[in-house]
Amino acid sequence: MKHLEERRDLAAAFRMTARLGMNEGIANHYSLALSDDGARFLMNPYGRHWSKMRASDLLELDAKAEPSGLGEDIDPSAWAIHGALHRNVLQARCVMHLHSKYATVLACLKDPAMPPIDQNTMRFYNRMAFDDGYDGFGVGEEGERLSRTLGNRSVLLMGQHGILVVGPSVAQCFDDIYYFERAAETYITALMTGKELNIASDAVAEKTARQWEDYPGFAHKHLAAIRAILNEEEPDYLQ
Repeated sequence: MKHLEERRDLAAAFRMTARLGMNEGIANHYSLALSDDGARFLMNPYGRHWSKMRASDLLELDAKAEPSGLGEDIDPSAWAIHGALHRNVLQARCVMHLHSKYATVLACLKDPAMPPIDQNTMRFYNRMAFDDGYDGFGVGEEGERLSRTLGNRSVLLMGQHGILVVGPSVAQCFDDIYYFERAAETYITALMTGKELNIASDAVAEKTARQWEDYPGFAHKHLAAIRAILNEEEPDYLQ
């Protein structure tokens, strides 16, 4: 099987996302570029539950050529969003899109900004883009709009929709989307207390964000730990 370890990394990310309850039924999608230009990419097939994803299940697609099987093996919304990002955004080697609970709650607020109130929220300080152009399911031109809105950021909060993260690897994207959900959970829960928020200074928030970025090997160790769990408990993801 070609690109076996890349497939296994992606399958592991699907399995752990399902374990954490961050996916939504058979919706949401992860993808990973294979070619230097990003056009050839892996993506989950339409209808396969994330808790059962295996390395061999992942589809290899070409972002420059509309595939056959739309609506059958390939989710039209996934193709529209992920195909556009892999065509247009060079840094989008991996693309992860979720409707996870707390990120989606944040995306539903009139003011979706997430203030730096703890170490996790500070990770994303001044590092998020916001899309407020939701116009129905992600088909047609939505993927092109999201590509433009993302710009050079790695995190896009999709208004009235969910969260999208891009990055250089499965490990980095999974780590980002996991910690974004944790950060959003902390913020939403803090709002629920009705108490005044303790917001960090710009200097402390920026310092902490940079420390996250420079922390040695964190994302790759996180994914390795996930794969170790799955190797013992759900080794069929490797197939």
